[in-house]
Amino acid sequence: MLVYGDLASGNCYKVKLILQLLAIEHQWQAVNVLAGQTHTPNYLAINPNGKIPALVLDDKCVLCESNAILLFLAADSAWIPTDRFAKAKMFEWMFFEQYSHEPYIAVARFIKHYQGLPPARRAEFISLQAGGNKALAIMDAQLAKTAYLVGDDPSLADITLFAYTHVAHQGGFDLSLYPHIQRWCQQISSLGGFYPMPSND
Repeated sequence: MLVYGDLASGNCYKVKLILQLLAIEHQWQAVNVLAGQTHTPNYLAINPNGKIPALVLDDKCVLCESNAILLFLAADSAWIPTDRFAKAKMFEWMFFEQYSHEPYIAVARFIKHYQGLPPARRAEFISLQAGGNKALAIMDAQLAKTAYLVGDDPSLADITLFAYTHVAHQGGFDLSLYPHIQRWCQQISSLGGFYPMPSND
């Protein structure tokens, strides 16, 4: 299988992380979003939406959207709970990541860390802080009660939310305010097969 992605992107990194944790053989094709490589004719033939990551299977079937890729790769693994309610909670957190977490933390990170907080986007950056901190507070409250987001064992919920959470400081968020998230990040980083996001501080 071949994965198109940029490891600086949390959405791509989460795919790389589950591939490594599950020791799935794959090829990684780096795609530079900032250089416009997701909008070339060749890439648009793979994903007409012009976004990464994209997974191309050996039979040439293509799967896009990071969380859909995670679910495909981790099917029948311990990363997806077998208990019906626990599985639903995993999905709840994965939807939370896409609607209540990533739109604030990932966008703030892009504006500050990659664009250098340009004056034209400063007001937008400031407006994202409340939503991002709300998401982090919700996570921290859950992690005060459970080792991982869906109980005592890690699931795809943790992989999904770890990706942008552990670099939230690059978006102006102070993770020292969230001690349970800090403990959780250390636990994820200690998992066998863990693959760190390339440093770009």
